[in-house]
Amino acid sequence: MQDKDSEPLYLEKIKGMRFFDPHVHMTSRTTDDYQAMADAGVAAIIEPAFWLGQPRTGVDTFRDYYSSLIGWERFRASQFGIRHYCTIGLNSKEANNEGLAEEVMEILPLFIYKEGVVGVGEIGFDDQTALEEKYYRAQLELAKEANLPVQIHTPHRDKKRGTRRSMDIALEHGLDPGMVIVDHNNEETVKEVLDRGFWAAFTIYPFTKMGNERMVAVVKQYGSKNIMVNSAADWGISDPLAVPKTAALMKDQGITDSDIRLVTYQNAITAFGQSGQINEAEFAADADIDQSQRFEGSSVLRGGQQPRIDKRSAIIR
Repeated sequence: MQDKDSEPLYLEKIKGMRFFDPHVHMTSRTTDDYQAMADAGVAAIIEPAFWLGQPRTGVDTFRDYYSSLIGWERFRASQFGIRHYCTIGLNSKEANNEGLAEEVMEILPLFIYKEGVVGVGEIGFDDQTALEEKYYRAQLELAKEANLPVQIHTPHRDKKRGTRRSMDIALEHGLDPGMVIVDHNNEETVKEVLDRGFWAAFTIYPFTKMGNERMVAVVKQYGSKNIMVNSAADWGISDPLAVPKTAALMKDQGITDSDIRLVTYQNAITAFGQSGQINEAEFAADADIDQSQRFEGSSVLRGGQQPRIDKRSAIIR
């Protein structure tokens, strides 16, 4: 039985391991999530630009959102010892508003060259409409010009066709499959993605996409080459600790430490590191953190707060 003051049992299994979550929407998460991720060994993350749950109505809302990804969220992660990167793009759902999409396309070049931007994403298909294809193609060209990796969102509906179509179009535009990360894979898409030389990312998301037991089976069948695991934790029912928890389950199921490291850490660095933006030496494993630091006048501490030292305590001071 687990002692009420002890760490979760899965943390013991992965003690000393480091993780890289290459798809997590921290804008929708709390600072407690950052702390829990740091405690579980998450050293770095990538936050893709995505749909916030409610359609945006003006280009300035995109401008502010992109600015937060390269500014405030980067700072907020650093206050918990986590290195924050992002991908910038017009998501597929909002590509269907053509007038707004045109305005967003005009400002994307202002952001994709910023420090910490490791790719164009997440882009691709949702309902697989003509407008989604139009702006997917336009953003593939932006990625080519900037020599950045592409992070593809594959659709929830008719996934196999949408995944194949996403890859076909990327190849039409002359992209190297090794520069393209195809996300939200499942058992029906993984073989073709790997066979065609693309990176296959898997999202561990409760009740949908992939569970981590299924993920273990995928790694046992296909190995660790070109495969990576992420949480895609966002405003929905999701788990920002999905990557370390999956690593613990893999260890339980006899997958080697070297394979676990590849799918939960190294492959993401290799794929997105082609941006020239990722320096593993900068991951703050044991760095001193001063949470009184400020970003444009704001810190992660509110109203004279002190950092919470004992996170297990039932007393909130």
